[in-house]
Amino acid sequence: MNTRKKIMFLITKATWGGAQRYVYDLATSAPQQEFEVHVAYGTGGKLAAMLNESHIQTTQLSSLQRDVGLISDIRSFFEIRGLIKELRPDIVHLNSSKAAGLGALAARLSGVPRIIFTVHGWPFKEERGALSTALIYFTSWITGFLSHSVIVVSHKDLDSAKRMFGLRKKTTLIIPALQTIEFEVPEIAYKRMFGTLAPPPISTDTVRLVSIAELTKNKGLSYALEAVALLRERGVDSIYVIVGDGEEKKTLETKVQSLGISDRVFFPGFVESAFRYLTGFDVFLMPSIKEGTPYALLEARAAGMPIVVTSVIDDSLLAHVSHARTIPSHDSHRIADAAEELSKIPHSKPSSRSDTDFMHSIEATLSLYR
Repeated sequence: MNTRKKIMFLITKATWGGAQRYVYDLATSAPQQEFEVHVAYGTGGKLAAMLNESHIQTTQLSSLQRDVGLISDIRSFFEIRGLIKELRPDIVHLNSSKAAGLGALAARLSGVPRIIFTVHGWPFKEERGALSTALIYFTSWITGFLSHSVIVVSHKDLDSAKRMFGLRKKTTLIIPALQTIEFEVPEIAYKRMFGTLAPPPISTDTVRLVSIAELTKNKGLSYALEAVALLRERGVDSIYVIVGDGEEKKTLETKVQSLGISDRVFFPGFVESAFRYLTGFDVFLMPSIKEGTPYALLEARAAGMPIVVTSVIDDSLLAHVSHARTIPSHDSHRIADAAEELSKIPHSKPSSRSDTDFMHSIEATLSLYR
């Protein structure tokens, strides 16, 4: 008799970003003798491909999309519920707000014994109108209320959960962690971060800025672009590499053109193992408007980089960083000031291991499954 517990992960997009990496780490780290893993998703991408390569079972739900639409959401609900009835999972682990809301209701109505919801940054913290924010807050609350356990990945999100009726006692803080990273030497790292693009010529005075992020409004990258333009006005030679893909790419490229910095800003798209190449740059920028605990920040920290982040990030994540500046969000002038200041400071020695324990983070989540 098969005594393994069945886990069904549910996520809206199987592309690649923090939530996707989180699901991949859990799906591939769950002991096979104890758990049978299945991942369901809407939009396909790198995560789906990596799961298939790792022989993890997957199902694509054709109607599950990120954008809200009454007909497609109803179809998604019945698709999710049908898959739950087919798989009969012991645990449904919900990720991303759209899939989580529909999945929590479907799992509850289907009598799933254990429903877990991971918050990768509360969506009601995004910049929206008052009515939209109120609706998203209610949806987030009802998703948590229908779940048996809620996982948050930052202290700021934990504080928000404690203020939501019925969520205080069921919410657990589990900070993501990194596996071992072997960083590349700076000379090679700089070139490889450009992917298929040709690295521009630079001088010893050129300030090399980098971000690794999904290209969405929440990442605040437009403010970093404005900071690059400000640095140019000040006579500071800088280049800025933004690694990643996303829905805002065209908008950001248009802004680069309008600011007249197309020779200083580069979009290489997705770069395999980009985190290994952080050592080729002077300052890491994270101008986010909303975040949980981003893997990219943990990687920059492990690389020993000077870091510029906004105040949406937990202070505790920078407790052991020698050179970091926390600034308000939406402030391109403060980004430019901090980047110019930190560019004069050498890196600390990269760490071959994260100072947080990867397996401890995994085990903390597995304990909720058990």
